[in-house]
Amino acid sequence: MSLLPYGLVRPFLFGLDAEVAHEITLGSLARIQRTPLAWGALGHVSRRVKDPLEVAGLRFPNRVGLAAGLDKNAACIDAFAAMGFGFVEVGTVTPLAQPGNPKPRMFRLPQAQALVNRLGFNNDGLAAFVANVQRSRARRPDQSHPLLLGLNIGKNAATPIERAVDDYLLCLDGVFPHADYITVNISSPNTKNLRALQSDDALDDLLGSLAERAAQLTQMQRRRVPLFVKIAPDLDEAQLEAIATTLKRYGTNGKGRANQAWGVIATNTTVQRPAVQGQPHADEPGGLSGAPLLAQSNWVISQLRASLGEGFPIIGVGGILSGRDAVSKIEAGADLVQIYTGLIYRGPALVRQAALAIKKFGKKDSKKA
Repeated sequence: MSLLPYGLVRPFLFGLDAEVAHEITLGSLARIQRTPLAWGALGHVSRRVKDPLEVAGLRFPNRVGLAAGLDKNAACIDAFAAMGFGFVEVGTVTPLAQPGNPKPRMFRLPQAQALVNRLGFNNDGLAAFVANVQRSRARRPDQSHPLLLGLNIGKNAATPIERAVDDYLLCLDGVFPHADYITVNISSPNTKNLRALQSDDALDDLLGSLAERAAQLTQMQRRRVPLFVKIAPDLDEAQLEAIATTLKRYGTNGKGRANQAWGVIATNTTVQRPAVQGQPHADEPGGLSGAPLLAQSNWVISQLRASLGEGFPIIGVGGILSGRDAVSKIEAGADLVQIYTGLIYRGPALVRQAALAIKKFGKKDSKKA
């Protein structure tokens, strides 16, 4: 993610504190984006693979996207677009700026090709986020398949969980005019009580409020924006079935809202540690991402697909470090995939590798049908 091949830059970055390296990388990307340097430095390894697919009423240029969390303030949309992603998701944004949890709060586990983070929705707030989105040039209307942009919303740490809906509605209002789709993040382990919103009644209340406001915004702005719910991997079959039941109630045929599309993103980071026991930083509080998450995330995807049925949009994320990993999520039932930790370990070339692997798999699958 620089002017030099990533293999040469990575040892330098991995010699730094993980969050410091993250900030340096984003700062570099912000400086070169919207210049010929970005396409010269990044596009040569990650020319966008053409593999269009319609999901949730949107036409995705290919099935590989950037997961939320890497670019919390939407400061580098154009730089990530140059890496060949079919869609980019930025955030999580909260109504007010907040510093997040105390540092240090991000740790590498190189032996496991993993990260632990407890960032806690650190971001510059909704107004700054929207301003950055508006400055982006990645979604040029003259493109046959323009990049799609997802905007990920959450609640402030200081907002009581009983008032969480208020924060999500504020964010929904702010990002709706600028998003191709909106993700409702209720699964970060780093904001106190946030995952309680995945429970039956709380989820129903939240989705009901969001559906009502989205219907109003759709009518006022004459544009339809799908809503995705991002869930945790640390759920059992009964909990996943309950979430699927609630999501279906708000789907295309649910509660009379035929113009509102819903989807699910599976999954966020995990709080479980059996795969990394004994490794440095394995016991740090926070969410674990990377290779150890692949199997659990895929299991959640397969459970959701079985419960939701064909046609309900699923984006799979967690543990993609190769083209084969990306294909495994499609095999599990995902329509699209997202990358975060794999980009840190493998660099921009992973985007094209994953997109080509999925495209090749799709062609093989279509021959069998």
